[in-house]
Amino acid sequence: MLKYLFKLIFASLILFYPYLVYKGINQGVLWLTPVVIAGFYFFQALKANEINTRTQKFSIVLLLLVGSIYFQNLTAKLIPVIVQLNLMLFFGKTLLNGKGPSLIERFAKLSFPQIPPLLSRYCRYLTFIWTIFFAINVLVCIILALYAPVEWWTLYTGVIILVLSGLLIIVEYIWRHFYFRTMKLPEKLIPNVKETIKTMAINGRKIWQDVNEI
Repeated sequence: MLKYLFKLIFASLILFYPYLVYKGINQGVLWLTPVVIAGFYFFQALKANEINTRTQKFSIVLLLLVGSIYFQNLTAKLIPVIVQLNLMLFFGKTLLNGKGPSLIERFAKLSFPQIPPLLSRYCRYLTFIWTIFFAINVLVCIILALYAPVEWWTLYTGVIILVLSGLLIIVEYIWRHFYFRTMKLPEKLIPNVKETIKTMAINGRKIWQDVNEI
């Protein structure tokens, strides 16, 4: 129970992080939020079994702590870059030779073990699109952190990224229906949104672990 509570708190902190940074700048406690995030990463590092994962987590902790002392403004705006970069790498590494199947196909296989080659290619293209999406977010977050007012940074990292992610999901879902029918794929290969979210919630951790091991 405590483990799930920790994950819920961490996810909520990441979700509301841009707003907390905005308030921290206005209240003069900009260092606080990066330090709290560093504490979560430190706890994760202690629990990590893989030496590479532990080293990565400790590196983030050190970066955040040093930055919260010497580069508070930039460090406070760094977390969305780290999040989007991790997502880009998480999706993108499954597209490399010998690292497949693609991330989207891994989820699809949980519901449909026998996936037609056409659907496999579709999953690969979709994984590529999400990888590019996260890469663009990394670039935009860096530019906004360096050159834009904090209001712009907060709006993009706290609102626009979520809106764009939702639009991408909706557009892909609609396109999937038309595309699958054009290719004469069975209707059952088009899971609804509820089934997709349920599958990701139940099996997301296992997929995460499998991808991290490749």
